[in-house]
Amino acid sequence: MAEGQPRGITLLTPLGRLLLRHDTDGVLHEAIFEDGPSADGVRAIEGPAQPDVAAQRIIEAFSRYFAGEADALAALAVAPCGSDFERAVWAVLRRIPPGETRSYADVARALGGAATGRGPNARAVGRANARNPIALAIPCHRVIGADGSLTGYAGGLHRKRWLLAHEGWRPAQESLI
Repeated sequence: MAEGQPRGITLLTPLGRLLLRHDTDGVLHEAIFEDGPSADGVRAIEGPAQPDVAAQRIIEAFSRYFAGEADALAALAVAPCGSDFERAVWAVLRRIPPGETRSYADVARALGGAATGRGPNARAVGRANARNPIALAIPCHRVIGADGSLTGYAGGLHRKRWLLAHEGWRPAQESLI
């Protein structure tokens, strides 16, 4: 982490409490859902009484995201803790535009992997995806199964479904109806 003590904010979101940890430079290190949904909108419920400028920028970005600005989190600086491979996977995830998805195999191919077994494979990507410490800003919810199915999500499949719909994604099967 950058200089200074890590700081924490808990936001109340439509999908539940979201714990955010950042440093004094406004770099986000963690974003993890803590519990169930709320109808109260996005607002800070825990943290300093007067959030510093860095915290205010992060709160504003998440507020804009939940208000419908699907790309509002793209500009946030992030510094997830993980292995070199995990950080490489997470960097690819940040390049998936809102409203679009990629399969685990697509992400593996983007990292130089192939179906022949050279380079990372879809399972390795899946493991890295599951260890993502920064929900939403590193959009692991945009990774789906090769057959278009919604596969595991640490925050729960109900959240993954909600997030994808919120961003305008429609499953391929839906276009056939």
